[in-house]
Amino acid sequence: MARSSGSPTITQVAEAAGVSRATVSRVLNGRTSVDPGIGARVREAADRLQYRPNLTARYLSTGRTMTVSLVIPDLGNPMFQSVLRSLTRAAEADGYGVLVAEASTPEREAGIARDARRQCDAVVLVAPRMNELELEALIPEIAPVVVLNRSLDDPRVASVGIDYGSGMSQLVQHLEALGHRDLLYVSGPPRSAAHQERLSALNALVDTRPSLSIRTILGGATMTAGHRVAEQVLESGATAVMAFNDLVAFGLLARLNQFGVDVPGDLSVTGFDGIELSRFAVPTLTTVDQEELDTGAVAWSLLHRQLDPSSAPEPTEHALLTPQLLLGDSTGRVPPSRAPSMQAVPTLAEQTVRELDRSPLAWVQENGGWNLTHGSTLLSTAVDGSAMVPVHSPRPHLHPVRTLDGRPTTLVTPVDHRHHYGVSLALPDVNGTTYWGGRTFVEGRGSTLLSNHGTQQVGGVEVSEDGSSLLSQITWLSHEGRALLTEQRTLSAMLLSEERGWSLAWHSSLTPDAEPLHLTSPATRGRPGAGYGGLFWRLPGADETRVLVQEGAGEALAHGSCGAALVIQRRHGNSWSSVVMVQDAQGQGRIDPWFVRASDYVGVGPSLAWDDAREVPLGETLEISLHMLLLDRQVSIDEVSGLLSAMPATATAAAEEV
Repeated sequence: MARSSGSPTITQVAEAAGVSRATVSRVLNGRTSVDPGIGARVREAADRLQYRPNLTARYLSTGRTMTVSLVIPDLGNPMFQSVLRSLTRAAEADGYGVLVAEASTPEREAGIARDARRQCDAVVLVAPRMNELELEALIPEIAPVVVLNRSLDDPRVASVGIDYGSGMSQLVQHLEALGHRDLLYVSGPPRSAAHQERLSALNALVDTRPSLSIRTILGGATMTAGHRVAEQVLESGATAVMAFNDLVAFGLLARLNQFGVDVPGDLSVTGFDGIELSRFAVPTLTTVDQEELDTGAVAWSLLHRQLDPSSAPEPTEHALLTPQLLLGDSTGRVPPSRAPSMQAVPTLAEQTVRELDRSPLAWVQENGGWNLTHGSTLLSTAVDGSAMVPVHSPRPHLHPVRTLDGRPTTLVTPVDHRHHYGVSLALPDVNGTTYWGGRTFVEGRGSTLLSNHGTQQVGGVEVSEDGSSLLSQITWLSHEGRALLTEQRTLSAMLLSEERGWSLAWHSSLTPDAEPLHLTSPATRGRPGAGYGGLFWRLPGADETRVLVQEGAGEALAHGSCGAALVIQRRHGNSWSSVVMVQDAQGQGRIDPWFVRASDYVGVGPSLAWDDAREVPLGETLEISLHMLLLDRQVSIDEVSGLLSAMPATATAAAEEV
């Protein structure tokens, strides 16, 4: 075939590399019989001369196109895009190109695969949906071939499979550890082999777990499918839903958000695939990660051995890859009203003080976190926050926090403020870094999303000998990754059996690491009344909420007040619960103003920078110390002093300030 004038020739490449034309041909045709050093020299010369072989001429002379076809069901699915990227990178390293064909319906798969094979040297068939007989008839027609994401009975066909049984088992075990027993599976397309394998794995799990219920509803493989079935999911009453893939989970999350459903407070949601977008869902998605398995590269390694004429014939190879659980914020503990353990626990009205005292109260390490338990009842969980998305300023927090009767008092990632996480130490501005999450107030611009989110990184964690206190060391990293300060945090729990409640003492010591600390809030930068920042408690809604301070009741009186104590009364039908927060003036050396929201949402906490910035010089420490009481009844502001006086000396000293 004649070349256009001026184009480099194979002869020129051979001369530049100091080899024969035959050697250049063998190297550029992907033969492995050439010495690697000579091969590298040839490819370097070809690149330098910008030599491009005449593909038509090469095909006529060798019968090879140096391309393979990837046949996939859906080009819009990021999981299949990931396979394409992985396959392309691996094939290009061996001198092959990749063509893509989409088989949008099962009926067209076989015909599209045959057409693709006529234009290339081999086929990678991804997640074929045709039946076994059709697939068996097709394979000899399109060989060499590797089948990806489908188990085959024929041992002569090279395949790359995903251990869906392991993936589903990991999901179910994770949900079981969170207390879920009533699960719902939103299925994939009926003809999808991946769906069938996942469903079989779930059925096998149910057979070995009599207490577990897993129901199935028809879904699909797209975000639209997830969006469409959201009402069915809610009507099912399940406490956790497992979507066929991440796309279905995204659609479901979007619709649940429109309904005002708290994920994971009201319902836990999981996906499957681990596509990159799962890290950017709101909340971040708990899923099973198979994207990191690099399945395209594994498929290419099996296919390339079939294509390489210098390779000795080997037995057909099969790869089974095991995916890994990827934890996000979309799963949480089963709602207290649905927790099986709560059904067997007598109500407080039925328990005597002696019975309450008999059950131990202690922090126990479980599933990588720390749970505060009273007998078999979960009162709180200390979460390290490492799974939080960066824009929420990852930080350790308490969630859930419950009364002895199981009444939830915390909320995470609510629709109105996704960056609120239970009870946490959240500061809007420390030396230019935010540890609050979400948007930052910028004078003249208002609420603005900046890239200045820091991270509170938990280091060592210890528990006291009697189990009642949890001690943590936390490093506060700036948005640039610098260590700004070190926090020593102690959480001490105590049972208030006479009052049928319990208390939690929170003490944090913040010490600058390399530079003085400058703490501000939106209020110090021109936004009146927005002096938030410090220990912040986000509560869920109730039938009625009352906020009490010494000056009286209501948000208007409580917001900015400077009394030591604050009470949040919450009505649930005909019953009440109360959360009492008391600043320990002796422990922290001051009383800070209260930041209070009770109308749009319920969130309270003392402010460290109410009107003026707070400075912490090098060598000094900022102390934050509060007592928090949770009782299953109404507590008046006048009772607080008496409640504290009945507690140990530190709380008794705080009572004098109330």
